[in-house]
Amino acid sequence: MDKNLEILEKLERELSLKQLQIRSLQTITQAINENIPAEQLFQMYKSFLSWEMGIKKMALYINNSGEWDCVSYINPEDKLDLDHLEYYFNKYKRMHTISDEDPEEIQYFDIIIPVYHKKLPLAYAFLGGLTEKEDIFNKVQFIISITNIIAVAIENKRLFKQQLAQERLSRDIKLAKEVQQMLIPDDLPQNDKYEVGSIYKPHQNVGGDYIDFFQFSENKFAFCIADISGKGVAAAMLMANFQAIIQSLIFQFRDLETFIFALNEIVHKRITKSDKYITFFIGEVNLKKQELKYINAGHYPPILCTGKEIVRLEKGCTVIGAFEKMPKIEEEIIKLKKDTLILTFTDGLTELKNKNGEFLEDSQIEKFVCKNKDYPIKEFNKKLLEEIDNFKISENYDDDIAILSCKIKTE
Repeated sequence: MDKNLEILEKLERELSLKQLQIRSLQTITQAINENIPAEQLFQMYKSFLSWEMGIKKMALYINNSGEWDCVSYINPEDKLDLDHLEYYFNKYKRMHTISDEDPEEIQYFDIIIPVYHKKLPLAYAFLGGLTEKEDIFNKVQFIISITNIIAVAIENKRLFKQQLAQERLSRDIKLAKEVQQMLIPDDLPQNDKYEVGSIYKPHQNVGGDYIDFFQFSENKFAFCIADISGKGVAAAMLMANFQAIIQSLIFQFRDLETFIFALNEIVHKRITKSDKYITFFIGEVNLKKQELKYINAGHYPPILCTGKEIVRLEKGCTVIGAFEKMPKIEEEIIKLKKDTLILTFTDGLTELKNKNGEFLEDSQIEKFVCKNKDYPIKEFNKKLLEEIDNFKISENYDDDIAILSCKIKTE
């Protein structure tokens, strides 16, 4: 009976340790994902080892561009004061249990945990005063994992800062390509019922415009376009977060008003925080009912053209993210006819200037749409791009231009 009780107690201790390890791992990885400062990560590491793992002695050294810094320790006396610190570090490339044969200076500790990336040492953790001898193996294995996670996270932070400082231009170009791939879909549908196409011209390689398409069923789909205040990499990264939120909400809320309400609330809390805002337009097409539902959240009014009739899609609400609660949301439903063309675009299109300093006016865009709406969407977009290039005076674009065009082909 006593033996069974002893086994049960041991199993309970092991289970408790596993649960503690999982919680700690979740906490640390969440902190890394939230990009908290390195100092807070080091404090978390110290608290985890001392309070939860029962480690009495600890010193963590991080390789900072070739210089070793003691970034965390439990007691002041844990910091090693060695003339040839790097020599001792380079000697140990795997976890090492310190013995009498090791240098006297490090016999204050019990084990050394090195963290390497390929052949580059990233960190060394010195641990001592280990308790509960029967659980040492499990504890040490988990401490090795946590130390590796912390060290790699700090190295990633260091490399990122170095990249910012030394390769700003190349970084912008690289990020521009990545962000553009995320924000502008490559493959938009073109079939016998409808066609969707896009044009994207970024300002100075990095843009914050966004377009997207969502297929709900064979006869129901939605498309959207957005523009965030501000330019450059920061705006593009914020818009990438916005895209992720859109894609997580669009299939949850099938009612556009509820969708916009939830979208605004999340964006205000996580992205804009009142100091930025996003103009946004979303349209939902139901081919069976031959109708378009849409909400315009402060975006430049898209053009809907049927025959020679032009309708500007203006109804909706204020911009996304400027206010904690959306004050008013108004959805409009429009009946669609065969060969209806919907042109959505960001304000970069109307900010184009010609050689006389004149802006590309709405009336010119509307005239172009009416004249060319019967072309297939690829040909329509090609002609629109030629129109843009012939109008503007400079080789570059003064602002990002995102265009999403949708043609309804059937009744």
